[in-house]
Amino acid sequence: MDLNLTGKVAVVTGGSIGIGRAIAAELAAENADVMIVARDADRLQAAAREISEASGRRVIAFAGDMTRLEDVEKAMDAARQAFGRIDILVNNAGASPMGRISETPDAVWEKSLNLKLMGYVRCARNVLPAMRERRWGRVVNIIGRSGHQPRAAYMTGGAVNAALLNFTLALAEECAADNVLVTGVNPGPVQTERWDALLSQTAAIDNKAAGAVSAAAIASVPLGRVGQPGEVSGMVAFLCSERASFITGTCINIDGGGTRCI
Repeated sequence: MDLNLTGKVAVVTGGSIGIGRAIAAELAAENADVMIVARDADRLQAAAREISEASGRRVIAFAGDMTRLEDVEKAMDAARQAFGRIDILVNNAGASPMGRISETPDAVWEKSLNLKLMGYVRCARNVLPAMRERRWGRVVNIIGRSGHQPRAAYMTGGAVNAALLNFTLALAEECAADNVLVTGVNPGPVQTERWDALLSQTAAIDNKAAGAVSAAAIASVPLGRVGQPGEVSGMVAFLCSERASFITGTCINIDGGGTRCI
């Protein structure tokens, strides 16, 4: 399937590892030019070089912290200086730790809200005026199914994700008249460093072996396995394309059937 992304310019935050890196690689493989943003400069540069070599596309890196408005502005300005414009924004930077309310001080709440929720808001707010003026754009927010499946042991992450579900749908309504499409993707268990960290945190909270926690998590997935980053990135690339030109204001679960709420 030709997604017709040749010549499009994408910015992917949190693009040096895991799902973000897979998304950047997928978009580059579909002939988009890509800038990836993350905080670890060395890892970021290595990822950009490897993705560029594999795809033959121009892939650049910008080391920045999405909790800082000035870093957001510098990153987006760097993308526009390098490529002329930004057609696609994939918000992916940010994660919250496991923890019940008694284990989660204000600083953890504030960090999670500032990085993931406000980071997504800051990036979208920066790129949307030009997208709306050109009457073409895509914003894809990588959120997470905990936004509509609350868990006591993941209270901060669930609250942040619930806010992002609301933000995504509200933003889609605002931008639809200008042909800027806004969607969300909710990954379930996907084999990444982030997933391994969550398993370790859960094991510590529940005082269980990591293997037992992993087995229980897999048992909750009807397909009986965790996903792979490429199983998320393919959907994101589709949502960025003209093949998805009538899809906006929705959030898609990619979780092996593990989310069963209406």
